[in-house]
Amino acid sequence: MSIPRTTKRQKLADLICEDIKHWIVMDNLAPGDRLPNEKALMERYECAKGTIREALRVLEVEGLVKLKTGPGGGAIIQEVTIEPASNALRNFLHFQNIDGSQVYQLRRMVEVEIADSVIDELDDTAMNRLRENIEQCQHPHNDELSQRQHRILELEFHNVLAEYCRNPLLRFISQFLNDLLRDLVVIKKAYKPDRHVFDEANIRYHIALLDAFEHKDRRRVRELMHEHMCDAEHHMSALEGEMAKQFLVSPDSLKESEPH
Repeated sequence: MSIPRTTKRQKLADLICEDIKHWIVMDNLAPGDRLPNEKALMERYECAKGTIREALRVLEVEGLVKLKTGPGGGAIIQEVTIEPASNALRNFLHFQNIDGSQVYQLRRMVEVEIADSVIDELDDTAMNRLRENIEQCQHPHNDELSQRQHRILELEFHNVLAEYCRNPLLRFISQFLNDLLRDLVVIKKAYKPDRHVFDEANIRYHIALLDAFEHKDRRRVRELMHEHMCDAEHHMSALEGEMAKQFLVSPDSLKESEPH
């Protein structure tokens, strides 16, 4: 099978990779289905074994297939998850000096729409998961490790909501933003110093949201989530400002402040 050439020169392996993606979609291949073996792919694309293997490795890195060696091996279609796309995009954005306010500029809109979209989708299992999350967030967190885990747990409340959203694009954006915030928490150590006011506000909003979900009060859900995001942005900005001041303290100024 011939591969169409584009005006921008691309590697043959990349062109084959794109064609296989199109093939998977058009033939409705499902997780567990197998691609033809290397020999059949070589004949289909009229290329060398090394080129086919390179294309398959790209597909594996992107999470579309899993390569198995030996008898019965080959390229097996995998269920695509958010991780490969999220990781690649976050790696790019980490070099763009993203801060909390930029994340919340989008999150203020997305989380409200997510909350609205899942009001009729949250079953007993989902509600129990949300309750358990709130209970875990109410546990004491007095050391660095537990503080970091607490911040991540707060984000998990929103990931649970995103799981029940029927719009895959909205779900992806929500989970991606939560992952990005999680990275900021870990990389910038945004759980230090401990901020009990922030903790209490998050728990209070989550409890109120849970009640609004139980009563299917759409107006209240949207109102609460908007307030929650604005409040969280305020705390995040204050925390980043406090951390920036710490980085601006020079060793000489520290020495001057030491008692003699």
